[in-house]
Amino acid sequence: MTEKTAHMSLNQLESTLNEYFAKKAPPLPSKAKETLVQLAPWLVIIGIVLSVPAVLALFGFGAFMSAVPFGAMAMAGAAPMYLLSIAFLVASMALQGMAIQGLFARSYKAWRLLFIAALVNGVYQLLTGNISGLIIGWLIGFYILFQVKEYYK
Repeated sequence: MTEKTAHMSLNQLESTLNEYFAKKAPPLPSKAKETLVQLAPWLVIIGIVLSVPAVLALFGFGAFMSAVPFGAMAMAGAAPMYLLSIAFLVASMALQGMAIQGLFARSYKAWRLLFIAALVNGVYQLLTGNISGLIIGWLIGFYILFQVKEYYK
């Protein structure tokens, strides 16, 4: 898939989700939207800070398992999922971290980074078989994201 095709697909997905989560869904009150937009950069910062121990724990668990007798054998079966967890968590944190400055400025580019981070998290939930987490997370996350989208220019 070329970069142009990926960009067009992302735009089409965004447009479709906007139709359902911003236009057809019941709107949040304006005051609630404004509060969410004001709190968004701080909530992202808190989320990243709380995620750092999870990343460190994943790295520590991997190091521990490789050092423990029979740990390497136990890790061999879990290695793909372990590496997938680290990759998706770090990717999501990076996207959110890149959005912080723009969230303070209410930039559409920052909103788009949070949208992509939500997609990354959803793909991870799908790959790990957490379908209930995927559905609930995407429904709530996309609803909030698309309700406040108009505040980001």
